[in-house]
Amino acid sequence: MISSYLSKAVRSAATEAGYSLDGPVSLETPRDPAHGDLSTNVAMQLAKGAGKPPRQVAENIVAHLKQGLDPSRIGPPTIAGPGFINFMFQPALVHEGLQEILGAGPAFGRSEWGSGQKVLLEFVSANPTGPLNVVSARAAAVGDGLTRLLRACGFQADSEFYVNDAGNQVRMLGESVKARLLELDGKPFEIPENGYHGEDVRDIARAIREAGLEEKLREEDAREGGAFGQWAVSFNLARQKADLEQYGVRFERFFHESEIHSRGLVKESLDDLRSRGYIEEKDGALWFRSTDFGDDKERVVVRSSGEPTYFLADTAYHREKHARGYGHAIDFWGPDHHGAVPRIKASMAALGYPADWLEVVIVQQVNLRRGGQLVDMSKRAGNLVTLRELVDEVGVDVARFFFLMRSVTSHLDFDLDLAREQSDKNPVFYVQYAHARACSVERFAAENGVDGAQADFSLLKEPEEMTLIKELMKLPLAVEMAVRLREPMRVTNYLTSVGQMFHPFYHKHRVVTSEPALSAARLRLVNAVRQVLGNGLALLGISAPEKM
Repeated sequence: MISSYLSKAVRSAATEAGYSLDGPVSLETPRDPAHGDLSTNVAMQLAKGAGKPPRQVAENIVAHLKQGLDPSRIGPPTIAGPGFINFMFQPALVHEGLQEILGAGPAFGRSEWGSGQKVLLEFVSANPTGPLNVVSARAAAVGDGLTRLLRACGFQADSEFYVNDAGNQVRMLGESVKARLLELDGKPFEIPENGYHGEDVRDIARAIREAGLEEKLREEDAREGGAFGQWAVSFNLARQKADLEQYGVRFERFFHESEIHSRGLVKESLDDLRSRGYIEEKDGALWFRSTDFGDDKERVVVRSSGEPTYFLADTAYHREKHARGYGHAIDFWGPDHHGAVPRIKASMAALGYPADWLEVVIVQQVNLRRGGQLVDMSKRAGNLVTLRELVDEVGVDVARFFFLMRSVTSHLDFDLDLAREQSDKNPVFYVQYAHARACSVERFAAENGVDGAQADFSLLKEPEEMTLIKELMKLPLAVEMAVRLREPMRVTNYLTSVGQMFHPFYHKHRVVTSEPALSAARLRLVNAVRQVLGNGLALLGISAPEKM
């Protein structure tokens, strides 16, 4: 794998030059193709610690690199700009790379650098008080995509959905359902001020009535309270699971907040924090001294009423994650939870966990646009707002690809008109069509008796051929960088780039020619295109059609 080869060479050269390099060697494709095929900014990373200008650091590293690189595979490294070190692939390496792609088959793009490290990703975790919305759809696509990519890089990555099935919101949901049952009977009803007014609550009431459960639930509710709320949670969660399944997202576990309380984990966490000296009593409540860990103020963990706060339950949940042996936890939270990040990180630090054990990624808002206009995100107005409605309108592949095209930390404008477009203007259609076109070429070649089994790759010399192969070689790097930077968009962007390079090759060079040897070589190149596009789409949970 070319990225591993160059990373090792750069690291070794930096060490020989007297620099201490911590962390991975970053490799990127230069913006200007004239600068090379891959580039590293390692000299800029090392310059500050070394107390030297970046170009001087780059020159020192390059001096040692020239001794460690095989000139038949990599041309002499060059330095550009403030200190970028650039590498140019030699034809022998390019042809070797094509052979590697074809030899690896479905495994190309995967690696073992994660070494089986246990990582837990928690995402979506929407309140079970209604259907999943488009922000949840975005979180599901990104969280599931990153989980798949982590596994492809050798991590033991598990996904989890945290079900908020405790607290006042569940009680309010139950009261709202009871009000809708009265409405079904034509009786006066009033939904609580903090209740739920959506059409989906009417659906729950109808489902209870149709199942003949109303009397049973009223008896249970009279004895213990909360029966309608818990039934509604189960109903909503089942629908959420079905929607996620249709969306191609499958969680290893749905962890219920009620379990945190029933297992006594909230009290255990409180006792743990108290034993470490971070809990104090004030105004009849218990407070966590989160300011000891950089938070802007202390946080209540047990109210004066004796009721634990959601923050304490959340701390207990993360403490339980750590107890399961996960070396790293990644949470995807909505933009409205941004302010809670410092306090949860403070509680993890207080429990003695490494500073980087918990990583929180904020999933920003989604704006839907139709006809160039912002869609009013109002359920009552009948506009599209839920994951299910989005999938019904644009399909699973398009929805997932569109959510993965942009950084999750940026606001996203989702163009519904573009998403429904069946043309090259639609990014996912463009990539899938490139895969289908490669399959079509393979079928045509087979019909004309072209066999690439004994192909001579040295016959591939045309600029479009060499450029395309070089790009195909970079799938493992795209996957690795997507994982390191938590940016699945790296893979969607890469697949789009492959499509952009395949189409010019296809239009300019015939695969089935009058020269059998050249036909065989070009067919194998098309095989590699189909393999890389198929592998990349599969890593994102997106289909790779053979015909379109």
